[in-house]
Amino acid sequence: MAKFFEGVMANTDQPTATNSNRRVLAASLVGTAVEFYDFYIYATAASLVFGQLFFPSKSASLQQLAAFASLGVAFLARPLGAVAFGHFGDRVGRKSTLVASLLLMGGSTLAIAFLPTYATAGWLAPALLCLLRFGQGFGLGGEWGGAALLAVENAPPGWRARFGMFPQLGAPVGFIAANGLFLILGLVLTPDQFQDWGWRLPFLGSAALVGVGLWVRLKLTETPDFAAAIAHEAPPAVPLGELLRDHWKATLCGTLAAVCCFAVYYLMTAFALGYGAKDLGYGRTAMLSAQLIAILFMAAGIVVAGYWADAASPRRVLMAGCAMTVGVGILLPLMMVAGSLPTIGAFLAIGLLVMGFVYGPLGAFLPDLFPARVRYTGASAAFNLGGILGGGLAPTIAQALANRGGLVPVGVYLAVAAGLSFVGLLALKPKAAA
Repeated sequence: MAKFFEGVMANTDQPTATNSNRRVLAASLVGTAVEFYDFYIYATAASLVFGQLFFPSKSASLQQLAAFASLGVAFLARPLGAVAFGHFGDRVGRKSTLVASLLLMGGSTLAIAFLPTYATAGWLAPALLCLLRFGQGFGLGGEWGGAALLAVENAPPGWRARFGMFPQLGAPVGFIAANGLFLILGLVLTPDQFQDWGWRLPFLGSAALVGVGLWVRLKLTETPDFAAAIAHEAPPAVPLGELLRDHWKATLCGTLAAVCCFAVYYLMTAFALGYGAKDLGYGRTAMLSAQLIAILFMAAGIVVAGYWADAASPRRVLMAGCAMTVGVGILLPLMMVAGSLPTIGAFLAIGLLVMGFVYGPLGAFLPDLFPARVRYTGASAAFNLGGILGGGLAPTIAQALANRGGLVPVGVYLAVAAGLSFVGLLALKPKAAA
């Protein structure tokens, strides 16, 4: 694996130069948009068709739970990817590691398009699906941290949060592309066509998007912070060991700080889509349309939070977002109801707007917890461990809670996730950038 990264590095070396702000922001935005597109098309397909195609059962609820459980496989892979890509990102460099993470996740996503279903391959089909889902998660485990570092390590003084919000904006961009495509397919294909072969098209489409991401990233030079760090002293032999020895508290608190954003997102998207389309009877097209509008509020929240975080601090904005999330948990059983799609749309807009405040500032907050020599490993590990706790099983747990006790327990679950993040933020203030 080390030779692979060194080979990528050799093929992506550029003459020493300063990255333009436009190039940096485009690379951090486009790359994460591609990665999150890949990730979200899986979440959407898991909500709509994977249960029937890959996890046969007499119970529709058990099918849906199994599909959501496969969604969680990637969250187990993400910390492993964070450690692996973080190791090379802190030793070899940010830019080559970002290229490798993009290739891995893009390749895994493309391969899903060619999978046989359970009807033709038996249990081999869900096994292969989970294996490729693992590959998606492993790649994304190294993607976010590198994209965030690419942005903030090139940011002018006083602009770290605003630069750090650009990889975060990749999330709504990727979501709009993914759900927009599923919405179009739902309009032009019959339900049988969509279930037979239409769901494969978004996975095929990821190949073109990965090409765009690679084209942008191959033009980058190394970040100033990394160049300065390796010029000052040799990179750590084992970044993870140094991280756990000297920065365990920052890693723990950073992990807790990331829990809330994952819980909000996957309840507002994967869980809400499945619950609204099936349990409340709105149908796939209506719920996708509502989410497509609501995601624009998430983008707005990220932008507002970025400007606010530079004016105040990322920590303060994140804590405010956690408080808002408790309110979203209270509104969930009151607004996620049958008979009024506009009410559900308004609730999703509120929830995803709040998501911007617990997600947008993380791009600046988590990197600033660690010195440059272990920053890739530290930021990636904290973000992706937070993904396991906050998002890995969130749709599955929420669906199980809703099946047993309705939506009130789901709202409580969301409030608990916000409380965990608030505790992590309260316990640790970010260090000045190294």
